[in-house]
Amino acid sequence: MPDADDIDALARSAAHGDPAALDALLVAVRPEVLRLCARFLPNREDAEEACQDTLLALANGITRFEGRSSFRTWLHRLTANRARSTYRTLRRRCRLEAGGVPVPDRADPRRTSVVAGTRLDLLDAFDAVHPDLAEVVALRDVLGLSYPEIAALLDVPVGTVKSRLHLARRQVRQRLGVDRG
Repeated sequence: MPDADDIDALARSAAHGDPAALDALLVAVRPEVLRLCARFLPNREDAEEACQDTLLALANGITRFEGRSSFRTWLHRLTANRARSTYRTLRRRCRLEAGGVPVPDRADPRRTSVVAGTRLDLLDAFDAVHPDLAEVVALRDVLGLSYPEIAALLDVPVGTVKSRLHLARRQVRQRLGVDRG
């Protein structure tokens, strides 16, 4: 697998319209994208669907990569957003296929692993908070980006990242029913 500098060089070339660089970039980042999607989505097939969606969005949107942050950081943001979007799509599809039978708000622990149930609850909680807040908590707590990386990616001061993260965590805890006050 190419190192970060090689990936950044491929991304810059792809952003300037080099189709061979784009192909190489997609191949190089696919394993990491799948791993990141699996942090959000508990089912392997769902994570693979989100991975494909992310790679398609990457291919279609690479010209918008401006280099304000590292490509890896930009990719993490794209992946988090696409994984959350895939989850919403899957949840809507499930509701439609249920034919009017209500879908449970929480995962059934008898049919879902504890880890999977926790991730599904977390994704539902993300949908219940403002997208700017959900994005910050996903980037920090799920994908592990640093405050400076998130600040550069969102083009906001580190203090804004910290305040959004504080508010997001509080709202997510309330949604999950684990608010500690």
